[in-house]
Amino acid sequence: MDRAERAEAGGRAAPPALTPGRGRRRAQDVRRATLAAAAELLLAEGMPGVTFAKVAARAGVSKMTVYKWWSSPGSLAFDAYFSASESTLAFPDTGDVRRDLTDQLHAFVDLLRRNGTAFAGIIGAAQSDASLAEALSEQYVRKRRELAVERLELARRAGQLRADADLESVVDQLWGACYHRLLMPAQPLDTAFADRLIANLFDGIAGRDGQRDARQDG
Repeated sequence: MDRAERAEAGGRAAPPALTPGRGRRRAQDVRRATLAAAAELLLAEGMPGVTFAKVAARAGVSKMTVYKWWSSPGSLAFDAYFSASESTLAFPDTGDVRRDLTDQLHAFVDLLRRNGTAFAGIIGAAQSDASLAEALSEQYVRKRRELAVERLELARRAGQLRADADLESVVDQLWGACYHRLLMPAQPLDTAFADRLIANLFDGIAGRDGQRDARQDG
């Protein structure tokens, strides 16, 4: 996979690596080149390929700079992955919550199908890397949940969801199921699966007898 293909897989064009030369380079350019290099290595070689030495050499920056900005190769790999995928994971708001959940879940599933191995490696590395685990929790998991709950809350206020709906559980039902299929791949992870998740959520799975029993219990 060449640089253009890897950039497309990540969802955005990767900036060229910096080349050694005279003059002080802007910190944002150095950081951008470093993240691009880390993303390329992550997608090409997985977590074992993301070392400070390899990233520094590929980006044309000093290892000291990389050590200064990231506490571990895992935290750098996460930062690179998140930077490459952030725009893909944006949450739409068309006013139709079912359509928006479907579109976002499709984008999420497509991203995991392209880069799932890399993300699974990040999750695995976080189990023994405290700084990576903290970054994953604070910068990704919590923010993603907040965005989803925020969109669901707007739908609840608009009367599109029940007033007593547990929105945090809805997030687990939809995105948690996708993560489960990524990490426990007994069944395919595809957009058809995402559509079934949405249908189960909005249409329910109880038969008429189950619905009648639920009304009686209520």
